[in-house]
Amino acid sequence: MKYRGIYYGKLTKVLFFILVSLQSAAQQDPIFTQYMYNGQVINPAYAGIWEKAGFTALVREQWAGINRAPLTESLSLHSPLNNESVGVGLNIINDTYAREKRLTILADYAYEVNLTPWRRLRFGVKFGFTNYKNPLSDYQLYPDGEYDPAFAQDIDLKFLPNFGVGFFLYEDNYYIGLAIPKMVENDFSYNYQNYSTQSEIRTVYLNGGYVFFLDPFSRYIFKPTFMIRASLNMPLQYDLAANLLFYERIWTGLMWRAGNGQAVCASIQWLLNKNLRVGFAMDITYNEIFPYQNGTYEFTLGWDMDFFGRSYVRAKYF
Repeated sequence: MKYRGIYYGKLTKVLFFILVSLQSAAQQDPIFTQYMYNGQVINPAYAGIWEKAGFTALVREQWAGINRAPLTESLSLHSPLNNESVGVGLNIINDTYAREKRLTILADYAYEVNLTPWRRLRFGVKFGFTNYKNPLSDYQLYPDGEYDPAFAQDIDLKFLPNFGVGFFLYEDNYYIGLAIPKMVENDFSYNYQNYSTQSEIRTVYLNGGYVFFLDPFSRYIFKPTFMIRASLNMPLQYDLAANLLFYERIWTGLMWRAGNGQAVCASIQWLLNKNLRVGFAMDITYNEIFPYQNGTYEFTLGWDMDFFGRSYVRAKYF
């Protein structure tokens, strides 16, 4: 236990200096593992894509076992309107890292056009804001636990506006999406000790998937997916995943994540009935933090409801 405490202490010191360095590196949006079951959290064009309204709650604990490691809580809502070509949505994301807190609220609007009787293209926009808070005066130096007078004042920004765009092309058995959920690169500075950081950076997301029916009764469905994330002056990140649906009840998946830190991810989604689903995912990251943490865990709860009473409901495989 003594050596474990030393390791955690050293890691806490490293995380502290990352957070309060005179010129902090830009931080990307939270990374999710189960995004292939709720594309709206990334792409506004996904909002209202199905006949039903959708609700998804997510909690992601990163690097379990490390004190004040990143924790992300997300709530997503989206629904079509009476005009089936129009969809709306809302995303609320609370992201905590050490004592730094970011609350992001973004609304979505999507519009769909039929390119052919089977192929559809959706356009979407996001708009909203982020609240940012970082109580620098609460940080203590390691190992003596003293407070640093250089960071004696806090940062508390109540409103950082932003907007994003997205496109989503799909048929019944495939999809491809392109989105920039935050177009504005908000930044701020704290001039007392020249503390400055870039609060949000512009990230491009390209993702897609294909649905293979392995038998004529749709008992086994295979869905390979990919995700590419690109930001200026940041390493390219990409995910490759294989997902299998059994008897319209259980999704299982394996994912390989590479780029800025490599990880192996596994996920499972239980479709309890036509409207309710629960999910769990685990990531094992292979980087310098690997010996000090116990993995990353993600829990989801999803619920769908047809408020319009439509006589047809398309199968939802993405």
